[in-house]
Amino acid sequence: MPNPRGTPENLEPGKRKGDEPLTEQVNLRVTKTMKEELSTKDDPPEFCRQAIQEKIDKDKKK
Repeated sequence: MPNPRGTPENLEPGKRKGDEPLTEQVNLRVTKTMKEELSTKDDPPEFCRQAIQEKIDKDKKK
């Protein structure tokens, strides 16, 4: 009988895509259209992180 809680690999935390640990949270409001478009992306949280980082980098160069 299979384990209903999954495999031990499923219990490990996900792999980070960047150098820094993702410890903070940000909540923001978006339009319904933006939310629908965002939900079509493969990895919506990573997409948002990249978009925010690009804007921060762009503002730093000014």
